[in-house]
Amino acid sequence: MSAYRIALNFEDGVTRFITCNAGEKVLDAAFRNKINLPMDCSDGVCGTCKCRAESGRYDMGDGFIDDALTEDEAAEGLILTCQMVPESDCILSVPTSSGACKTGQKSFEAIVVGITEHADAAVVLELDTSGESAPNFLPGQYVNIDVPGAGLCRSYSFSSAPGESRLGFLIKKIPGGVMTSWLGRAKPGDRLTLSGPLGSFYLRETRQPLLFLAGGTGLAPFLSMLELLARQGSSAQIHLLYGVTRDLDLVLVDALEAYAARLPNFTFATVVADANSAHPRKGWVTQHMPETLLQQAAVDVYLCGPPPMVDAVRGWFAETGVTPASFHYEKFTPNAVLKAIA
Repeated sequence: MSAYRIALNFEDGVTRFITCNAGEKVLDAAFRNKINLPMDCSDGVCGTCKCRAESGRYDMGDGFIDDALTEDEAAEGLILTCQMVPESDCILSVPTSSGACKTGQKSFEAIVVGITEHADAAVVLELDTSGESAPNFLPGQYVNIDVPGAGLCRSYSFSSAPGESRLGFLIKKIPGGVMTSWLGRAKPGDRLTLSGPLGSFYLRETRQPLLFLAGGTGLAPFLSMLELLARQGSSAQIHLLYGVTRDLDLVLVDALEAYAARLPNFTFATVVADANSAHPRKGWVTQHMPETLLQQAAVDVYLCGPPPMVDAVRGWFAETGVTPASFHYEKFTPNAVLKAIA
């Protein structure tokens, strides 16, 4: 009997994964997993269980009435979980908080297996879940990592692909920062507690060319996305612009070169803001946008970077009149990830 993985993304950023058996309705599968999705009638009459299907194939049958879900709503990807029977893995956006559905973040432990410093710019942290089940997440999402002895947590996007027991994170060095200070004395074998996954910034189903815009350590979620796309053998046209402040901030370029070799239609360009740099492309990413790609009929744009970069890109789209088919973005600060999506 086939079973499908369903990702439930709640309004507060929490994501929970459930398994839905062949022929089983999502609402029933959620209840079986002790997640109380919104419902009232469970017969396709009231529309209380309405959610949005971000990706995947499914059958809605004919057991609901138009008042619960109109043809226009169905065409826009809205579904009723009390009627939806998945025919593949699916991602659903649930328009309420995880707490309202009697669920929440999951926590798990991992062991430090690698710490690689990149000058004073960043640290690559590698963790292993040490025999526990590999955490489920969507490429682009993040977790909260408790900083040992500090009573604080910090948020970092996965740079590794879903389904792996070894997890990767690209962490910006902050002088005097809580996580930076701990990493300076951390050693292999140290244990960390993580909670998540979290965030509504993740790779959707690929139907058209992709433009990835990364600022600094905002490169991390794109590495996760690229790894998944490479494993899928994607032939989609993908271009990544990677903008940093200084030459030293350009890290993991070798990883991008490796993806260019694995993905037939992936290209990337690096940009350095420092006017004194000898880098061939200087300035801001908005000065190096791929006009040919953006002039196509449809392109999906993903953006992850510090707030000034995100605001600048959004302003550039408004000023130039370029309207992507979809635009997903996430702002981050040195101490936390702030999700935002449009």
